[in-house]
Amino acid sequence: MSAALLWAVAACWGAAAGAVLPRAAFRFAVPDDEPWRERCADGHAIRGWLGRTACPDCPAPAGLLLPVLTALVCAALAAATGPRPELLAWLPLAPVGVLLCAVDVRVRRLPDVLTLPFAAAALALLGLAALLPGHAGHWPTALYGALVLGAGYTVLHLVNPGGMGLGDAKSALGAGAVLGWYGWPTVLLGTFAAVLAGALYGGALVAVRKASRKTGVAFGPFLLGGTLVGVLIGAYSALS
Repeated sequence: MSAALLWAVAACWGAAAGAVLPRAAFRFAVPDDEPWRERCADGHAIRGWLGRTACPDCPAPAGLLLPVLTALVCAALAAATGPRPELLAWLPLAPVGVLLCAVDVRVRRLPDVLTLPFAAAALALLGLAALLPGHAGHWPTALYGALVLGAGYTVLHLVNPGGMGLGDAKSALGAGAVLGWYGWPTVLLGTFAAVLAGALYGGALVAVRKASRKTGVAFGPFLLGGTLVGVLIGAYSALS
């Protein structure tokens, strides 16, 4: 398969997967002490978890943000990874990462029902990729990366619960797994990118007086965005 065709297939997959995320994002975007949404704003019962709109009985379009974002992420992963077996892990994981970001931005919550299966799926899919010829990663390091990054973020949560949520620590399990696939330098790179982006964003909010130094921000998008940066660079380096 040519590179251009691979990118196109990955982008189409991302667009299709992202197009059915709005309903899940709507249902999951509730505070910690509330159950998942079962009705839309108009009172209709919501059926299922996947769909273009929050409610199947509401005709209003959900917008293009999630499909476009997921398509771009998948295309970038395909471009950096090439036709290696681990791409079959990245493409199913990417829409879940986008969904986690969407929920965290809305309500500062990373649901266990997404974060823990994400980590388990990452290790399982990478385990399968490790059995195929042509892969460019190391599964034991993916496992160790998940444990180390998860433990590190858990410590940060215990030290400063207001600044680092437990959901971030659980998300770090999956982030550590995918970063660890390409080795410890990639784990460090992805972690540094996440922390730097979060710090710059928080500093910018303080500078424009939109927040104080004690104001909490949704760190999930930075954690997952830094993970994407690390994986892209790690995959491209391995491809080269």
